[in-house]
Order: sequence, then structure tokens, then C-alpha cells
Amino acid sequence: MLKLISALLVTLFLTMTNLVAIDKPLVVGMELQYPPFEMSDKQGKPSGVSVDLAYALGKYLNREVVIENIAWDGLIPSLKTKKVDLIISSMTITKQRAKTIDFSVPYAQSNLAILTNPSSGVKSVTDLNKKGKTIAVKKGTTGHIYARKYLKNADLLVFDKENAAVLEVIQKKADGFLYDQLTIYKNWNKHQKTTIALLEPFQDSPEHWGMAIKKGNTELKTKVDAFIKQAKSDGTFSELSKKYLTEARATFDKLGIQFFF
Repeated sequence: MLKLISALLVTLFLTMTNLVAIDKPLVVGMELQYPPFEMSDKQGKPSGVSVDLAYALGKYLNREVVIENIAWDGLIPSLKTKKVDLIISSMTITKQRAKTIDFSVPYAQSNLAILTNPSSGVKSVTDLNKKGKTIAVKKGTTGHIYARKYLKNADLLVFDKENAAVLEVIQKKADGFLYDQLTIYKNWNKHQKTTIALLEPFQDSPEHWGMAIKKGNTELKTKVDAFIKQAKSDGTFSELSKKYLTEARATFDKLGIQFFF
């Protein structure tokens, strides 16, 4: 009888442990500084494409979602130290990043673009790769990486915030700001009198965004990959595009540039 009771208690304990694991919130890290993907609404609550995507993932996994607003350069360290379970923050999949973290299958694609000003004389990326030209970039982004690797003749200004880089272009202290197409379009739309958007792709191939997962967490990666594939087929991404990106998508279609989703 004692053995039977002990066995039942062990089974109950294991069952409760599994329930706790299932009910544990999914902590998602993102920098809420990149509208309309990652931002805060008027009440200060997380909002945007990535936020809605995170909640949809939580529903798929049957887990509550907690959004952690973390500065860009702190996102990957937070993942490595298990402060967050994954990152959904418009993060480009790169070979360098993939050395220390895992990525889901791609869920979006983008290209770098240039925000310049009328007095710079910049018509293409080759115009930036000259002595006397100054390029503004956000620290740690693929724009930063690209400029450092391919635009070595220009001077480089590195900023922690996107707005600071944009301001350099507006004030004619920088000849160009390298960032993804949507960000460049968005900033040009706000400053049409003082900036020019060069949206045509200049890289050999587009960049792809993925959800970042701790290295070796194959269980979560498998589930996230399955969710992304389902979201592409069931209209989730199309609905997010209509909700947040209608105007931008119309502009991209008009220019014949492939859109994110």
C-alpha cells in the first residue's frame, strides 16, 4: 500500500511539474523603438507587428506572453543568459549571430536603403563610398556592418538611436543613413522637405528576419518554425500587413520592390 501511495505521489508531482512548465509565460525580448514593428502605444503598452506576432505565437503555444523592452545591444545577451525565451525584434539572420544563437525559419525579408539629403549629391550607394562623405548608422545593425565592410572610404558615425542618425542627415552633418527600406521610407515620409529616400536594393541578396532562440533549444525552435509556417498560410501575416503597413506596401508595390511579407 505504501509503495502504491508513493508511486501515486510521484506521478502527481511530475504531472504538476509539467503543468507549471506548460503554464510558464513566454518571455519575448524586443526593442520598442522601431515602429510599426516594435513600439509603444499612447498608454505605453507594447504595440506593433512584432508584438501582435508574439501574442499570436503565445496563443499557438498555449502560453501567456510577457514582452520585455530591451535596448538593441542587450537583446542577444539577454537571450544567452535566459532572461528572455526568444527575440522578435526585426532581427536579421546573419552568419555571425548564428554562431552564438539559433534562428527560426525566416518570416520576413528586407533590404538596406539610404536616407540622404538634397545637398549631398548621393544618387546610389557608390556615391557614399568616397573620401569626404559621412555615413550615419545605428550601432550593431546590418547597416553598420555593411558600411564598415563595403564603404571604407567614407567616415562613419555610429549612434545608439535611430533618431540621432536621421537628425544627422537632416542637419546635413551626414550624407546618408543606412537602414532597412521601411525605416528609410518612414523617416522620409516624416521629413520630405529635408530628406530623400533611395529605396532600390543595392545588396546582392535580401536580408531575412528570424526569431532568435537560445542555442540548442531545439524544442522551442521546432514549435516556432511550425508556427511561422502556419502563420504564412493562414493569413496571419497578411492581416498584420493590412493593419500596420498598408500605405508603405502601396509605395513598395508602385516602385516594384518586393515587400516584407
